[in-house]
Amino acid sequence: MLVGTKHGMYINGEWLSAATGEVIEVFNPATREKIAEVPSCSKEEAELAVQSAQAAFEAWANVTARERSSFLYKAYHKMIERKEELARLLTMEQGKPLQEARGEIEFAASFLLWYAEEANRVYGEMIPAAKKGKRLWVVPKPIGVVAAITPWNFPSAMVTRKVAPAIAAGCTVVLKPAEQTPLSAIKIVRVFEEVGLPKGVINLVTGDPVQIGKVLMESSDVRSITFTGSTEVGKLLMKGSAQNVKKLSLELGGHAPLLVLDDADLDLAAEQAAASKYRNCGQTCICTNRIFVHENVKDTFTQKLQEKVRQLHLGNGLEEGVTIGPLIDKGGLEKVKRQVEDSVSKGAVVTAGGKEWNGPGGYYYEPTILTNVSNDMKIMKEETFGPVVPIVPFTSIDEAIKAANDTDYGLAAFLFTNDLSKAINIMEKLEYGIIGINDVFPGTAEAPFGGMKESGLGREGGHEGIQEFIEMKYVSLAIKEL
Repeated sequence: MLVGTKHGMYINGEWLSAATGEVIEVFNPATREKIAEVPSCSKEEAELAVQSAQAAFEAWANVTARERSSFLYKAYHKMIERKEELARLLTMEQGKPLQEARGEIEFAASFLLWYAEEANRVYGEMIPAAKKGKRLWVVPKPIGVVAAITPWNFPSAMVTRKVAPAIAAGCTVVLKPAEQTPLSAIKIVRVFEEVGLPKGVINLVTGDPVQIGKVLMESSDVRSITFTGSTEVGKLLMKGSAQNVKKLSLELGGHAPLLVLDDADLDLAAEQAAASKYRNCGQTCICTNRIFVHENVKDTFTQKLQEKVRQLHLGNGLEEGVTIGPLIDKGGLEKVKRQVEDSVSKGAVVTAGGKEWNGPGGYYYEPTILTNVSNDMKIMKEETFGPVVPIVPFTSIDEAIKAANDTDYGLAAFLFTNDLSKAINIMEKLEYGIIGINDVFPGTAEAPFGGMKESGLGREGGHEGIQEFIEMKYVSLAIKEL
């Protein structure tokens, strides 16, 4: 057992167990073996975490930006030093291959580094007044207590992507990680503890998301909620937070299209499509969910993608040579199976994969390609979050754009072409917050990340990310002219 029941909840600088003694169990999705127990906190303990953050807020908000920056720099270096330890833990609780986990730890640390720098660049503004005898300026102030609710698919990177800018801005935080993957969050909070972050600046609660979420939504002390997860839960948070008019930053579902034009580099397109679709077993919010290929190159592209899929090696992410791990749990596996069965029943053809894989006992599904796909299939409407991708031919660019935009989601879209004019024109017409042109890995700490339509509100990363935790105070001062 990696983490005991006494070491999973962190409130006001102390590691606590749940007063009730209740725990949540953490399982390795590659083997279905229990690897840990962490506290399942009560409503009262969640409220205590909020009170701790509120009590620490005034002092932390008055700490200079340089001082806040120094804590983030120290945390960055400590995460990099412990990359291997953190990566192995991440793989055990989440399932992704160890090499991917190492990349996630580096990605997570990059947000600490970026916001260590951005802490010093939160600027106000002087406004030329239209009337004599007035001076106008805008003063940035931290919003207050931030509730950060993070998902299981990137249990380290999504913590730092939210916590780092909030801390840099001068806010205090109550962190609620996904119940499937709390161990990475616990380790990151320990890093902050070890670098001397003052008590109450970051607080960690684990347990029932409904009970904890209710406290965070209803508390008037929580001024902002930042959440990554499903659109359905995001809507519940919006509704529950309305009574206190909280600021919300929501990174929600996606249904990313990938367009392959007939002038594209097909080797690059197939390689990147496979990397996007099957990374983390298809469990990423911006991974390719629908591939639209010009009919002139459909067969060639499909053959090249099949070759890439045949090179993937399913298994426990801790084993050498494994390139695709398990789905997170039984629910994730069942959803993938339902989508494939629905597609096949309506005429889709499985050209690779198409069935569950027993492996070492985890929640595995073979990397799968579907052709002869129609728009009435669930896979064309629902976010898959699994290793299955449909391929759909198109004849005209307008047809491809219309099909790509035919969804309530608008997080990310990808385009492969060697024609710059086509790339720019198509990019401008795609209704998505993130566009990758000949690139399926747009995520980086220095750029804004977020969606349109039902894919969310606000942005994470870049200089925009810290603004989610800032209020702008406008000051109008009347003076006597000398």
